[in-house]
Amino acid sequence: MLINSKITIALDAMGGDQGLEPNVKGAIIAANSNPVRILLVGDQIELKKALEKKSYPNGSLEIIHAPEFIGMDESPRESLEKKPGASILVAAQLVHEGKADALVSAGSTGAVVLAAAKFLTRIQGIRRTAIATVYPTLNEFKNDDHLALMLDVGASVKCEAEELVQFAIMGAAYVENVRGVENPSVALLNIGEEATKGGEKMKTTYQLLKNTSHLNFSGNVEGKDILRGIVDVVVTEGFVGNIVIKTLEGAAKSLGQLTKMAWRAKIGWKLGLFFLRKGLTLLKEITDYAEYGGAPLLGFEKMVILAHGRSNGKAISNAIKVASKCVRDDVCGKIEKRIQNFESQPLLEYQRLGKEF
Repeated sequence: MLINSKITIALDAMGGDQGLEPNVKGAIIAANSNPVRILLVGDQIELKKALEKKSYPNGSLEIIHAPEFIGMDESPRESLEKKPGASILVAAQLVHEGKADALVSAGSTGAVVLAAAKFLTRIQGIRRTAIATVYPTLNEFKNDDHLALMLDVGASVKCEAEELVQFAIMGAAYVENVRGVENPSVALLNIGEEATKGGEKMKTTYQLLKNTSHLNFSGNVEGKDILRGIVDVVVTEGFVGNIVIKTLEGAAKSLGQLTKMAWRAKIGWKLGLFFLRKGLTLLKEITDYAEYGGAPLLGFEKMVILAHGRSNGKAISNAIKVASKCVRDDVCGKIEKRIQNFESQPLLEYQRLGKEF
């Protein structure tokens, strides 16, 4: 755990839909509000121009030249092979070499995951990494906040039962240490609440989760209940998780568009929306990805935060803040200890005998 030394974050300054501008803005906001050192990785000439006449603490921002970058519409694997000087590769290498403590990027998710896999070491025992994302809930059952965590949402399309259990362990550790939720509840996304629902893999996963020590497993959760705030962590495969999260994003965006349409349609509707304005403002804040600091890529010995591709300066700043907190609180180290504890547990009887549920 780092206490007195200043944490260093490698920021892929060229990543994202809007390129350099929001990354520089976010870095300046973070530098002015947190005791952090930020390595801006990207085109040196462009970065120097962007920082001209900007105010930030002396020594808090440093430019690391990277002559190339990976566009959001480029093939991640092919581009990384053709562009060894890409900003995301240089940033990941800085973390690998110990020149930075964590990595933040709003660039192509595939490129970030591949760059991390190339340069960073997976936690011992981790079979697959997972992208975790915070999403808003109705908070029916909790009094702390409106947020829950889902993983995986895209790093691993298909997983084995033991890998899903590892996701649960990593997600619980992240929520406990980053959001401060004591003994967070964990659920498995499934087609029914009963332990016998789903295919063989889901049944096996259920039993593994149920018998994993120091894990507050609440059982299965159905798709209709994930927004109710029943649990703190929802575990699923990357294919399903990605569809769920993008559906939620689309629904929130559609609701905003419908509100604008209603405002333009009739005077009576305008009046109704006027009285609902406080609630609508709260809904906008709750569903604003800029508030949540990006999605952690869990499973590596160093923290990687994936900011949204459309991130503004505020979102980048919050991503840097979350990355710094993860380093300061040694979240990766705590995940490693929990994984080692899980790996040391004896195999359950049904695993040894290959019994079906």
